[in-house]
Amino acid sequence: MNSTLVWILLCLGCIGIGWLARWLYGKVKLTSVEQQAVRLNQEAIKEAEAKSKELLLETRDTLLKEQMQQEREARDRRNELQRFERRLLQKEENLEKVQEDLEKAKSLQQDKEEQLKLRDKQVSENETKWLAEIERVAGMTSDEAKNLLIDKMQSEAVKDGQALINKIEQEALAKADKTARDIIVTTIQRLATEVSSESTVSSVSLPSDEMKGRIIGREGRNIRALETLTGVDIIIDDTPEAVVISCFDPIRKEIARVSLERLVQDGRIHPARIEEVVTKVTKEVNRICAEEGEKVVFDLGIHNMSQETIRALGRLFFRTSYGQNVLNHSREVAVIAGMIASEVGANVEIARRGGLLHDIGKGIVTESDSNHAEMGADLAKRLGEDPRVVNAIHSHHGDVEPCCIESIIVQIADAISAARPGARRESLDNYIKRLENLEEIAVSFEGVEKAFAIQAGRELRILVNSDSVTDEDAKNIAKGIASRIEAELRYPGRIKVTIIREMRAVEYAR
Repeated sequence: MNSTLVWILLCLGCIGIGWLARWLYGKVKLTSVEQQAVRLNQEAIKEAEAKSKELLLETRDTLLKEQMQQEREARDRRNELQRFERRLLQKEENLEKVQEDLEKAKSLQQDKEEQLKLRDKQVSENETKWLAEIERVAGMTSDEAKNLLIDKMQSEAVKDGQALINKIEQEALAKADKTARDIIVTTIQRLATEVSSESTVSSVSLPSDEMKGRIIGREGRNIRALETLTGVDIIIDDTPEAVVISCFDPIRKEIARVSLERLVQDGRIHPARIEEVVTKVTKEVNRICAEEGEKVVFDLGIHNMSQETIRALGRLFFRTSYGQNVLNHSREVAVIAGMIASEVGANVEIARRGGLLHDIGKGIVTESDSNHAEMGADLAKRLGEDPRVVNAIHSHHGDVEPCCIESIIVQIADAISAARPGARRESLDNYIKRLENLEEIAVSFEGVEKAFAIQAGRELRILVNSDSVTDEDAKNIAKGIASRIEAELRYPGRIKVTIIREMRAVEYAR
């Protein structure tokens, strides 16, 4: 009984001790958690204070930098104002000096004028005195002596002048042909131009045929974007590693060619990149046109040329005619015209200017039906060029009559530049074939007796039978021939069709 009680008491004591120990452990743990919370709260407060101080310092530094920047800009403005004031003061001093010099010059001029008036008065008095003395000695008045001398000199001058005129005419007739030939030969020999010509490349080489698919793009969006932006036709066929570019405008063809080459070289081909490259290349080509125009004007020593004319000249750098670069041809014509004008005593500046601008109409962007000579003449007239230059441009293909020797010189220089060996790539056989085709088309019409292709194929003159063809029929025949030429032949510029119908009445007196 006692042992059981003791055992129970021991159990109760152990339980009490365990509960007390557990209560003490919970109390200690709660205290440590509260201390930790207090410590974290203090650390957060310290960190917030540090960050606020840091933000405050950054704001202060920013304000200081802004203040320094404003002070620096204000200082620069003050310096600029001071420099401007110094320049104004210097200009005022220079103006004062110039005004003083002008006043001195004015006073000197007045003194000189007074001296000249006094001298003129003395000379007049002496002249009157000597004239009276001469009349007394000669026994006749000055008017009588003057008339006698004039009559004698006039008769002698007429006789000598007629003899001189006859002599000059005879010598000129004897030497005209030789002199003209010598002038042309000398001009051609003085012209140092390479026998080569440039042509616009109409194809782009590709590194591989796989690039064709990238150029076309998904559903053709790349090639459509390139054709829309450049205004050309891009032909992708079975030609290995090549793409063909087709366009009548040489500037657009050059922009498309360079843009496509850069896109192929870069490898990134998509509509946005295509638009970026085309815009950049367009600016570069326009800059090249301006530079080439300014270069040729500077080389020839021609001044007072408008920017519109220079840009039109620069566009000729990308234009070819029968394989001949039109800008080089125009420069060559200007040089030849200047040489010929210096030989024959004509106006060298007008001849050189007319030679340079004679094909300027080919560089004008327009949808007019006029030929390049008419468009070039209109541009030159609108920009205030000399009427002789305008006539030289308008008449260099014989469309109008030349009004001065400089216009004829430009015609000769144009023919020399185009006719020298190697200048143009058109063969003699093709040239003759084109003339034969023109004459065959004309002869095929009823009532046509003869047809002659003249002016290097630029004009077709047709003789018709006056008995079978009326005036109204002649007009219809001219329209029909012009329509057939447009439909069947390929030719540069335009061709003038002239119908000649004449009535001849022949009688014999017996």
